[in-house]
Amino acid sequence: MTALPETMTAISITQPGGPEVLKPVTEKTPQPRDGEILVKVMAAGVNRPDCSQRLGRYPPPADASPLPGLEVSGVVAATGAGVSKWKAGDEVMALCHGGGYAEYVAVNEGHALAKPAGFSWVEAAGIPETFFTVWVNGFMTAKIARGETVLCHGGTSGIGTTLVMLAKEIGAKVIVTAGSDDKCDFCLKLGADIAVNYKTQDFVEEVKKFTGGKGANVILDMVAGPYVQRNFEAAARDARIGQIALMQGYKMELDIRPISAKRIVWTGSALRPRSVAEKTEIARSLEQHVAPMWAAGKCKPIIDSTFKLTEADKAHARMETSQHIGKIIMTV
Repeated sequence: MTALPETMTAISITQPGGPEVLKPVTEKTPQPRDGEILVKVMAAGVNRPDCSQRLGRYPPPADASPLPGLEVSGVVAATGAGVSKWKAGDEVMALCHGGGYAEYVAVNEGHALAKPAGFSWVEAAGIPETFFTVWVNGFMTAKIARGETVLCHGGTSGIGTTLVMLAKEIGAKVIVTAGSDDKCDFCLKLGADIAVNYKTQDFVEEVKKFTGGKGANVILDMVAGPYVQRNFEAAARDARIGQIALMQGYKMELDIRPISAKRIVWTGSALRPRSVAEKTEIARSLEQHVAPMWAAGKCKPIIDSTFKLTEADKAHARMETSQHIGKIIMTV
């Protein structure tokens, strides 16, 4: 096995602030602990929580790397004691407890998945954070089923594009919201049944129209704020609403009568604070249910753009324009 370098290039958040505070630094190469693998990173995904961490609004857990980065693809470079699932040389994609913006990152062996044959390193790096989030919220918790109608806000985000592909694969109907006609057209081409331009249309009206007045069976929402009450209005009887982000605020005045009247189940979710065992369970469920789709060449992440690791500031600036469609990935 090739000897590991003592140091590596990583991206550090030098202080809370805009994309310009992301700077390349030299760090000691991490060593895998018991149950961990060390991944030589080929590509790393950029996610909204990374931007929140950079702004000082999403501090990493005490046991996490202070470096940003929640998903990578790469080659197993070394294994810690007790690792049985992977060996050096294996090609993987992995959910990280931080530290993905680097040449090497140590991850729990249970949080890695085999890189699908035929997927590029860039495509594989766009899978873990997004597919873990969509799968646990939409399918393990809300239990989206064939024939149901799903509403997803932010249809051209990594979350939105992933949900469209997965929900259509299992036979659900999908309604998305997006902020421009071009984005709506993209969602329709991807497979959405209808796409609502939230700047010119009322998504509650459009959901009711599409469902014959019944409403959506499952709603995945990253917006919160004023959308929460509107989601209640758009929900069908016995609907499940998954709150997976709070981009427009977490304090609001609500009329919660629809929860009782419609028997709505409204759940919240954060992926990073989940236990090692919980994340491992999600990974194994993805292996069982979604890996066959990847093997068939389906549900490849939609890639908006790629940047070099040392251009992390440009990658974050791109995300914050909200003009992107799909995933933003950095290559190492």
